[in-house]
Amino acid sequence: MRETTGGPLALTMGDPAGIGPDISLSTWLGRRDHATAPFLFIGDPAVLAARASMLGYTVSIRETDCADALSRFDTALPVLPLACPAPVKAGEPDTVNASAVIGAIDTAVRLVTAGQASAVVTNPIAKAVLYDAGFRFPGHTEYLADLAEKATGQPVLPVMMLAGPKLRAVPVTIHIPLKDVPEQLTPDLIYRTCAITAADLRNRFGLRQPRLAIAGLNPHAGENGALGLEDDAVIRPVIDRLRAEGIDAVGPLPADTMFHDRARATYDVAICMYHDQALIPAKALGFDDSVNVTLGLPFIRTSPDHGTAFGLAGKGVARDDSLRAALDLAASLAANMPGDTR
Repeated sequence: MRETTGGPLALTMGDPAGIGPDISLSTWLGRRDHATAPFLFIGDPAVLAARASMLGYTVSIRETDCADALSRFDTALPVLPLACPAPVKAGEPDTVNASAVIGAIDTAVRLVTAGQASAVVTNPIAKAVLYDAGFRFPGHTEYLADLAEKATGQPVLPVMMLAGPKLRAVPVTIHIPLKDVPEQLTPDLIYRTCAITAADLRNRFGLRQPRLAIAGLNPHAGENGALGLEDDAVIRPVIDRLRAEGIDAVGPLPADTMFHDRARATYDVAICMYHDQALIPAKALGFDDSVNVTLGLPFIRTSPDHGTAFGLAGKGVARDDSLRAALDLAASLAANMPGDTR
């Protein structure tokens, strides 16, 4: 198994009615074949046991804490217990259990900021279910940033990156309607997103001089103003500033020609202007093995790049590739940052 720095990986339950329990179980079962780094599952052990029975898995589940998780991991799946208030049925989410879903995230962040865990890895949540329970954040990324700010007292700009074997992609704007993108796409937001991405690629991923390819907003990057003014008026000045500061940045580039094989060979990360501009190519090129990484946080956070897949829960067909990749990347990033919980 891989070594970790600063304790086990803190793996959240995600929505218990989704495939989070399924893929957590199958990932633990394949721990030796895939040299999986030790993780501590934060969630309801009864849900894990019921799902294991449903799937026909033989899994030893042990309630424990960070201190004992590393020594137990080889022989039992270590769980920090957090009970769900309502019974859990695979494929049928319940708003009543939102408190446990959020509680698992809170606990993981507390453990990593206290130095007891080495990184946070989150199983998928169902945002609509949480919204019905009063959750006021657009998604995981924004909530983690709020927790980080409360823990450190420092404001945080979270940057979402999808990282796969063939592409790293970052959306500047994330969980907002497409019609709101032009208004939200300010020079300051673009600059800070690019600067955080470049810094984390250097400091965490070990790239000495990251190459940023920055997409335009409009078709053909505005076609010299004929198809929109934002590319020249808003994006291009930011690229000039980045280059003046020594960051290797090119653009604005037409998004429709950025993602073929030859184009991807020329950069380390694609900076995109909105959610789908980044996530469509990222998932098309690596749906099963891409990882959602949150940059800009004072700790490491990764996640599978897929959702809860309620229709697959409990059926034994959910793939665990992306979760394994998320755990592997979290462990690798933690090992690259000795003495730093980021």
